Formats: sequence, C-alpha cells, structure tokens
Amino acid sequence: MADKKTETVSDLKDLGQAVKEDAKTTTAAADTKGAEAASEKREPKLDKLGRAYATGRRKDAVARVWLKKGTGKIIVNGKDQTAYFSRKTHQLIMNQPFLIVNAAGHYDINCTVAGGGLSGQAGAVRHGISRALQNFDPSLRSPLKKAGMLTRDDRIVERKKVGKHKARRTKQWAKR
Repeated sequence: MADKKTETVSDLKDLGQAVKEDAKTTTAAADTKGAEAASEKREPKLDKLGRAYATGRRKDAVARVWLKKGTGKIIVNGKDQTAYFSRKTHQLIMNQPFLIVNAAGHYDINCTVAGGGLSGQAGAVRHGISRALQNFDPSLRSPLKKAGMLTRDDRIVERKKVGKHKARRTKQWAKR
C-alpha cells in the first residue's frame, strides 16, 4: 500500500516537471508574438496591504486565499499546512501551482477553507492559490492555464435516486 502512495507522489512530481519544461518552450514561442501580447497587458490585482485575493472551489469546498511575497509559509484555517493536511498527497496537490511556476518558497499564503472533505478542500485551496498567483503576477497566467490550474473542476457527487441504495447501486436481485 505504501508503494502506491509513493508512486502517486512521484507521478505528481513528474507532472510538475513536465509542465515546467513545457512552459519553457511555450514562453519562447510567446516571445515571438510580442506585438499581440504587448497590447493585452494585465495589471496585478492587489489590496492596500500588497496581497492578492482569490476564491477557489472544488466539490463542496470553498477556499478564500490571500497571497503575498514571503518565505513560503502556508496557513490553512489558522494552522500550518502540514498540521491541517496530514496526507502528503493533499500537501502536494496544494503546492502544485508553485511547482508549475517554479516559485516554491517565494510566497506566504493565508487561507480559510470550509465545506466538503479534506480532498475537496485541498483542491479548493489549489484552485485559489492558482488564481491568486495570477492576480499577483499576470505573467504566470500562461503556464497555470496550460496546466489546467485556473479551471474549476466542476464535478460533484451524483444525487441518490429513489428506489436505489446510492446514486446507481440497485437492490440485490436473485434470478432463482
């Protein structure tokens, strides 16, 4: 069982590496489109304290994220990220945007998350961090968008149907 967990973690790390390499080639191609990109400059969206704010959602979880320059400290609901998300996979999911833009340890995050379970909350925080990074530095939009971090994962639990045990699980049936 432990081998499966380490495989998943290494697979996600490989994903981060692949996206980083792809982002390097994409930025080289984007430099050739300089005239088009120059006309569409985005401005950072910061509050008076120099923080970028964003909301992330996943399943039933909603995360409100404030991001600012710092040392890489991440606080979730008043606790450190390792205390709140004890599973390594949840921590890796949450830190994926930083791996993609190669900015691990450059930003401090303070977020509140409510609703759903830990997996949905980790996904909501990831979505919020991605959107906050885009608001803080609009040049990071391209690699984050390419990795699919800015798109909300709108899959939710299917409702239970009448006459069934769960959404699709039917009652046991015996032929004879």
